[in-house]
Amino acid sequence: MDVTGKELPACPVETTLTLISDKWKVLIVRDLLTGTKRFGELKKSVGNVSQKVLTSQLRQMEESGLLTRKVYAEVPPRVEYTLTELGYSLKPVLDAMCSWGKNYKMQVASDKV
Repeated sequence: MDVTGKELPACPVETTLTLISDKWKVLIVRDLLTGTKRFGELKKSVGNVSQKVLTSQLRQMEESGLLTRKVYAEVPPRVEYTLTELGYSLKPVLDAMCSWGKNYKMQVASDKV
């Protein structure tokens, strides 16, 4: 079971996909690998995502134990998101995806020549 008490798939690849299958979640992890970010910073860096979707993705990732959310008692309210150790452990997965994507782009470019 995961930290939310839900049954996880038997396949480890499917487990990983269950946690980060949405493209926004992968981009959120990518952007938090460099450090803590505020909601507005994430919205800007992630790209063309609605506030509602980003909020939903962040909540799901918090429930899964991939990140923490810290709310400061200020006006206006300030909320910061930070990867947990578990969330940061996805770095090799994202590094591999980055490497594969670069190789794919080079292969496609050389095939067109």
